[in-house]
Amino acid sequence: MSQKNEKMPFGKKNYTMMLVGLAVLFLGFVLMSMDSTTFGFGFLGLTLGPVTVFAGFMIQFVALLAKPKKS
Repeated sequence: MSQKNEKMPFGKKNYTMMLVGLAVLFLGFVLMSMDSTTFGFGFLGLTLGPVTVFAGFMIQFVALLAKPKKS
């Protein structure tokens, strides 16, 4: 049986977006860990880091739902 007709579930664009999303997620967690105030209650720990992590998850969500190009 030949399985040459099987298509990959995601295209190159999807995988690229997933990698970008992972990088943004990692950046958000690094930003949260860089907060120097007690228990991370500063700007990095409470605002910028979580917003960055949320953006990373939204990029992942879009990457999973985007339709790959038909080839």
